[in-house]
Amino acid sequence: MKKLKLSAFLVIFTIALALTCFVKAQTPAQNMKTFFDSEVPGIKVQVNATEETQPTQNITVTLRLTAKNDVTVVKVASLNLSIFGFLNGTNKLLMESIPAHDFSLNPMTSINYNRTFKVPEKVCDATYGEIVLTYSTTYEIGTLNVTENFDKLTLGFTMTHVENVYLEELQNKLDSLKEKYQLLNNSYWQLNGTYWQLNATYESLNQTFWELKQNYTSLQQNYLSLKGSTDNTRTAATVLAITTVFFVATTIYMVMRRPKEY
Repeated sequence: MKKLKLSAFLVIFTIALALTCFVKAQTPAQNMKTFFDSEVPGIKVQVNATEETQPTQNITVTLRLTAKNDVTVVKVASLNLSIFGFLNGTNKLLMESIPAHDFSLNPMTSINYNRTFKVPEKVCDATYGEIVLTYSTTYEIGTLNVTENFDKLTLGFTMTHVENVYLEELQNKLDSLKEKYQLLNNSYWQLNGTYWQLNATYESLNQTFWELKQNYTSLQQNYLSLKGSTDNTRTAATVLAITTVFFVATTIYMVMRRPKEY
């Protein structure tokens, strides 16, 4: 029983390990895409590459040449796959080159070239691949071998899309500025409403101030008028008091100076 359990465990572990390795092996392929798959006389050409990437990240390229079954032999004198990027999406820049020279392909045989390279900074948008082939094909027609020569046959195609992270950063900054502008605009209108409320309060207080000032001026004039009247009354009372005191003193003096009767 223990051996049976151990065997079952080993089987399950092996299957799980195999599935894990399979998934890991398949993961890079999920990001690969066939960008060029066409035929030229005697050869089928296929280019697979990373579908999308970012600046400073990697691109993996696979170039495959397969001789067609209607040829006797394909002799390649030179092959070059050039991969271009575009600085800021405009200026063309050679990023990588895959050269090969002097090899032959028999019918239905293939040859593969793989390369992984890093995308330079500020490269964005679609990349461009260009294959230049100089080769010859030999066909068997009856008892004759017919050879065709091709000099610098050029094949061009678009490739991996490089994400424009700088534009996205600018877009994010623009969106952030728009949000800040909206917040500032809302704050402005709130402050503007507060300003008009304060302005109305100020106008009301200013009107009250002038009314109080007018009342104060009127009261001050009344006070000065009453003060003048009081001063006049006080002066008259003083004069009257002095006159009265003088009259009483004179009367007393006259009485005291009167001759005595015998």
